[in-house]
Amino acid sequence: MHRRDFLWLSSLVAAGLPFGLHADDARPAQFIEWWRFRMLPGRSRSRLTRFVADALVPALNRQGIQPVGVFRARYGEDSLTLRLLLPHPNLASVATVTDRLVEDAEFRDAGKDVLAAPMSQLAYVRLERELMVAFRDFPQVVVPKKRGVFELRKYESHSLVAGKKKIEMFNEGKEIPIFLKTGFEPVFFAETVVGPQLPNLQYMVAFEDLAARDAAWQRFIRHPDWIKLSADPQYKDTVSNIHDTILLPLPCSQI
Repeated sequence: MHRRDFLWLSSLVAAGLPFGLHADDARPAQFIEWWRFRMLPGRSRSRLTRFVADALVPALNRQGIQPVGVFRARYGEDSLTLRLLLPHPNLASVATVTDRLVEDAEFRDAGKDVLAAPMSQLAYVRLERELMVAFRDFPQVVVPKKRGVFELRKYESHSLVAGKKKIEMFNEGKEIPIFLKTGFEPVFFAETVVGPQLPNLQYMVAFEDLAARDAAWQRFIRHPDWIKLSADPQYKDTVSNIHDTILLPLPCSQI
C-alpha cells in the first residue's frame, strides 16, 4: 500500500468512521488484502512457492494474520501470478505488516534464498497489494469445507453511487443468503478501498470441482429469491464489468 493511501484511510478513522466495525454490527469487519507476486517468464514457480510456504506464511501467522490463502490461477488470470489472501484484524495490521516481516529474524533466515537474492536471480519481479473491507453481513473470512476450486469474482461499477448500491444488494437486498441456500461456500465478500478499477467489490466462493461450480450457478439463477431480487429496479445497471477467475489452492494454503 502506498503511504498516501494509508494517510487517506487514517484520515477517515480520525474523522470518526469506525473502520474495522460497521455502525450497525458489533462483529469486527476484517480488512482483507490480496498480495500478488508477479513472476518472470521462464523462471520456475517452485522457488517462490517454497519461500511462501516455508517463510512467508509462518511469519504472517506469527503476526496473527491467519488463515492465509495461497492460490494460482487455473484460468482468468496471468499464469505468472501467485496470489495470497491476508485477513487483517485492523488497519494497523495492514500498515505495519511489511515492517514486522523485515524485523522477523526467523522470516529473514527461512526466506534468505529469495530475500537476499541478487537482481540476476529474482524469484519474482514485483509484489502488488490490494486492500478490501469485508461486507457488513459477511464480516470475516471463512475457511470452506470444500477446497477443490475457488471462484473469484470482481464487479466493477460505473460510479460510486452504483457501487454502493450493488453492495446494498448483497446486504440489505439479501443476496448473500441466496448463495448459502444454493450450495455455495463463500470465503469472503468485500468492497475494494485501495486498488485498481474502482469502484468495485469482490467475493470468493469454493467448490469441490468445476462441475459442482456449474451446478451451483444453475441453482442460483433459477432460485425464486434471485429472480425476484434481480428484477428489482433499484439495482438495475449497478455493475458495468465483471472479472471471473478460477483459482486453485497450493498445498501450503490455509484456505
